[in-house]
Amino acid sequence: MNVGLVVIVLLLVLAFLGIPIYIALGIGTLVALNMAGMPMLVLPQKLFAGMNSASLLAIPFFILAGNIMSRSITTKLIDIANALIGRIKGSLGMVTVLASSLFGAISGSGVATASAIGGITIPAMKREGYPPTFAAAISSIASILGPIIPPSITLIVYASITNVSVSSLFIGSVIPGIILAGSLIVYCLVYGKRHDLPAHKKIPARQVARTFKDGVWALLMPVIILGGIFGGIFTPTEAAAVAVLYALIISLFVYRDLTWKELPGLFVDGAVSTATIMVMVGLSKASSYVVVTSGLPQQMLDGFSAITSSKIVILLLLNLLFLVIGMLMEANAAIIMMTPILTPLLTAFGIDFLTFGIVMSFNLCIGLVTPPVGLCLLISNQIAETSLSRTLKAILPTLLISIVVLMLITFIPALTTWLPGFLAP
Repeated sequence: MNVGLVVIVLLLVLAFLGIPIYIALGIGTLVALNMAGMPMLVLPQKLFAGMNSASLLAIPFFILAGNIMSRSITTKLIDIANALIGRIKGSLGMVTVLASSLFGAISGSGVATASAIGGITIPAMKREGYPPTFAAAISSIASILGPIIPPSITLIVYASITNVSVSSLFIGSVIPGIILAGSLIVYCLVYGKRHDLPAHKKIPARQVARTFKDGVWALLMPVIILGGIFGGIFTPTEAAAVAVLYALIISLFVYRDLTWKELPGLFVDGAVSTATIMVMVGLSKASSYVVVTSGLPQQMLDGFSAITSSKIVILLLLNLLFLVIGMLMEANAAIIMMTPILTPLLTAFGIDFLTFGIVMSFNLCIGLVTPPVGLCLLISNQIAETSLSRTLKAILPTLLISIVVLMLITFIPALTTWLPGFLAP
């Protein structure tokens, strides 16, 4: 058996047995190295080389910023969203989408978005008579906006492997994120009118202004981060550090809803999450070395080329492949595992690496709401305390919407390449 294939098979088998992804990846790499007769020294060398990237420094900062946000600033963002659209039928669903977009523009994590936003809006929807399955469905699908709208941890991982500019990936993912968020808001509007969901009373202009005044510091956070990156004021890594500093100052000294005693726990949670991702990225360098030297990428290229010579068909096959992978594997692990294998295929068929990175990330984010992994779906369903099978039925329309958006960004490259080109110096 090809040793590159051994890595993939062992990774999937061990992951199904419940072994953490990073351990499964390490075991698979060690076994493949032994089978290929390669020196074991390759593992630590490649492990260090994989983590030795300046762009990866953004990951711990964005994770920590998201943790601080979830304890402090999240409610302010929800209040602002509610003030804007609370008078519309089904408004809490739209508030969930809008708040998830704002939160995602800081944390870059789908799971953090599902926990922070869904933890507040799902109980609120249930109290107002919304179907619990709808509450869980819209919260889980909205949470994938976290890793789609920049900054995105999955895109940072992809950039570290391919050397595509992190800033270009962030800018390129803005339009897909806006399209998905807008589509979900329209769905909530139609659903709310069709099912006659409750609406809040119109808030007086003075109260709306007061809400914005109270939440302006929270609202400025994504503006500072994204504006700084897109304006060339600082790099994504510097933006991540600024996000942490800004969140700490606002939470501790302006809103004062975060205490000094809570900080150690936030730092520990951030360190654990970061360590898991960094070890996976480091091990991916070793596993990629084994896979590439085994000749597996060339075999895959030959196999795809034998099936078709059409770029459109190849893109359809790749999307189908990643929709299945997203159901079985965590997004960062899938990007780490598959990107080096597919690099020759992308080059041979002239597929733009920037567009493909955004398409792959978007595709794998859909896996956050599809079983058996579906972490965001499971989190939202647990908060809603409803039947998973009924929630799955409720999420199907929004899942279809997300797949339609995926096809749009796959076959209309301008949706991902126009903005980076326009903002390029």
